Amino acid sequence: MTPDLPARPASARVLRALGAALLPLLAGGCLSMAPDYQRPAAPVPTTYEQAPTADAETPAAATVNWRDYYTAPILQDLIDSALRNNRDLRTALLRVEEARALYGIQRADQFPTIGVQADGSRARVPGDLNLTRQPQISSQYQVGVGMASWELDFWGRVRSLKDAALQNYLASDAAARAATLSLITQVADGYLTLRELDERLALTRATIASRAESLRIFKRRFEVGAISRLDLTQVETLWQQATALGADLEQSRAAQAHALALLAGGPLALPPAGARLDDAAVMRDLPAGLPSDLLASRPDIVAAEHRLKAANANIGAARAAFFPSITLTGAYGTASAELDGLFDSGSRAWSFAPKLSLPIFDAGRRSAALDLAETRRDQAVAGYEKAIQSAFRDVSDALSARHWLAEQVEVLRATVAAQGERARLAQLRYDHGASPYLEVLDAQRDLLAAQQKLVQTRRALLSSRVGLYAALGGGTRPPALTETPTPSATPADAAPPAPVRGQ
Repeated sequence: MTPDLPARPASARVLRALGAALLPLLAGGCLSMAPDYQRPAAPVPTTYEQAPTADAETPAAATVNWRDYYTAPILQDLIDSALRNNRDLRTALLRVEEARALYGIQRADQFPTIGVQADGSRARVPGDLNLTRQPQISSQYQVGVGMASWELDFWGRVRSLKDAALQNYLASDAAARAATLSLITQVADGYLTLRELDERLALTRATIASRAESLRIFKRRFEVGAISRLDLTQVETLWQQATALGADLEQSRAAQAHALALLAGGPLALPPAGARLDDAAVMRDLPAGLPSDLLASRPDIVAAEHRLKAANANIGAARAAFFPSITLTGAYGTASAELDGLFDSGSRAWSFAPKLSLPIFDAGRRSAALDLAETRRDQAVAGYEKAIQSAFRDVSDALSARHWLAEQVEVLRATVAAQGERARLAQLRYDHGASPYLEVLDAQRDLLAAQQKLVQTRRALLSSRVGLYAALGGGTRPPALTETPTPSATPADAAPPAPVRGQ
């Protein structure tokens, strides 16, 4: 006759049954209550105005590294110094590290926290507090491995929060790339402005020297009675105007050098600049492409889309809060009343404490949380669409500026030539007594103004090309970073992608 086997404890049977029920769910993953993500349609036209036809072999701006676009060696050194030393960019990169750490914290909530526990206690109870009427001293020692409260993510709440943290991290990474591109743009534009001031100063200094010589000659002629005091004061006025313009340009150049030093993150070591900036040697030309290219090229648009995905994931977490929450707490180890009996036979101890929680009445808190998540998603949609519209305008403005400023430069070059000839003829007429010196004064004043305007417009044309490179997301999409990981393509146990450090 077969002897009867001892009955299993009820708790062991419950544990085995619960484990058998949970195993398929854990193996099959969890549900997701987040709505399916659909990229909003771009609220902009499909083509740009003022966009010339591009060569099919010309690379897109987003794939052109800044070193290949900005070809001037001095400018390259300035940009490199700014990328290494600029404090604003350093702060932006540290925000990426902060978002990466927050994602790691949220990702860890998907897994149980297991730790070693050891505790001991010794207590004395007076005799009048127990039935034996004798003082009692008791001891308890326990060592084990325990699992803290771990939520079984049946409804995808924890996973949705992890996905939102991942998207926020990717958004901060894209924002850092946008900050990098913005810094490069500011340095390039600041350098061009500095060179513009250098060239205007060179013109003004030459004019001051020429007018100072004219003033010396007219003083001698006045002393011998060859001219009137009116002619002398007119020449002196012309010299003073040029001198005042030179002082103003000197102050502007000093302020621009200080601003450029702040962007570069340290003192500037610029070699003496030439009198004229070689426009063709600063940067290359770029095609505009199509507005749809901006969705993957502009880092600010990429960041806005990641923020939209994060808001979408938060809706899933808010929806999951309406379903029961199940958490597990347990421990396994050994316990004894004597320290040397911890590992003796029969000292095994364990505990298992599942917990199910479902609020019945919360005064509408969960409904309000869902409404909040959906409203923030709608705000993110509006922000994403606004980012696309702003990017389209930036490109359109840069293309328009490049087109019309090029025409203005040609007109101003012809104007400077005409004003130069006018000044020469006015001087000849005055020398032959055919006109008063006021005509010479006006002609020379207009010539200097035209020369200054030409330099300013040439710099504005170069700045429009700097702006076009930035508006097209220049250098922010190298081949290795074309695809951006998404929560659906990122395994739960995969490490997050490394942040981009710069161009």
